[in-house]
Amino acid sequence: MALAGPDGIDAAIASGLDLDGSPIPEAMLALYGEVMELESRRARSGVKKSMRNRIVKTGSKHLDQASLDQRLQAAGWEGLKAKEIAFFYG
Repeated sequence: MALAGPDGIDAAIASGLDLDGSPIPEAMLALYGEVMELESRRARSGVKKSMRNRIVKTGSKHLDQASLDQRLQAAGWEGLKAKEIAFFYG
């Protein structure tokens, strides 16, 4: 299965197959479904905050610390926090 991006992962989960074509164990799918259902009911604090959180989480995999910090600030968000730097870049 050749999929990319977040939608690719969702498609693989929905099919019950990992990206290498091997089956995902039912217990893993059940736990994932349960946790995602709980998450879908959680109250949100705001779209921009959620966007920033996603940018930091994913951006730290693709951008160096200084670049991500600068780009967050240029876009109008707070720069990287010390705890984010420690977690994602430490």
